Amino acid sequence: MDGAAIVDNLLSPPVLAFVVSLLAALLRFDLRLPEALYPILSSYLLLAIGLKGGRALADSGLADAWAPLLAAAGLGVVTPLVAFVLLRALGRIGRTDAAGIAAHYGSVSAVTFTVIVATLDSRGTAHEGYMAGLLAVLEVVGIVVAISLARDSSTRFGRAVGEVVRGRSISFLLGGIVIGWMAGGERLAPVDPVFTGLFTGALVLFLVEMGALAAERLRDVRTAGWRLAVLAVAIPLLNGTVGALVGAAIGLSTGGTAILATLAASASYIAAPAAVRIALPKASPGLYVTASLGITFPFNLVVGIPLYIALAEALT
Repeated sequence: MDGAAIVDNLLSPPVLAFVVSLLAALLRFDLRLPEALYPILSSYLLLAIGLKGGRALADSGLADAWAPLLAAAGLGVVTPLVAFVLLRALGRIGRTDAAGIAAHYGSVSAVTFTVIVATLDSRGTAHEGYMAGLLAVLEVVGIVVAISLARDSSTRFGRAVGEVVRGRSISFLLGGIVIGWMAGGERLAPVDPVFTGLFTGALVLFLVEMGALAAERLRDVRTAGWRLAVLAVAIPLLNGTVGALVGAAIGLSTGGTAILATLAASASYIAAPAAVRIALPKASPGLYVTASLGITFPFNLVVGIPLYIALAEALT
């Protein structure tokens, strides 16, 4: 990967919106969307992703997706374990907090997934449409595995899993997949202007808000400590490399491999915090939200995505 790829990624409208918003928030400018708009935009993006994935399933059939789904389940086990071991051994973080943070790195960021898909589409790089289904698998498996690492008599395991499965992220994503799969491409054509034509614009708006939120957590990095800050970059790089290797091994396209690498490298800051708050109430939000939203999310958007694309191109 050369510097031109990073610059090209940085100048794409969604990433540029995030960076400008983050810098504006750090400089105390009021660049925030109305509070009510945030859940609307996130729900729209998840539903649009699901519809696209469901349409692809209708066109290709479920048979093509079995191997990638199983690979995603395997990654959902490996990525939180990698994070947990590194956090305990190198980060010197207690078991409960390490498990809480690992849940975020075992799970995935739907927004990061959205950005990598938009980036590939803008480059004309083809990818398998059922990748949204892999997002749903990783979201659940990664959180379950990480919470299990700290499970004791006080862990509210079942309730936390229910929070993830029935939460807005999974519900809108799976709902969109079912609708897209059952309707098929021809019947979805009338809604394409809304769910395809407006998608990038909605993503730009959403990332304006995400930049401001990330800036709030970026100020907490000093409190979280330098070890966690370093691991919040090292863990996604390691997990992303594993994801790319798995994607290439199971025969995914270059675009599909880049997406799987990005999913493995991303860290959840929507579904995972809700689940960890319920299952591991003693875990510190100042650690797991700062790491996932304040460090890993900006890193992946600016540097990680072009890196994972370059890695996918080298392996496929």
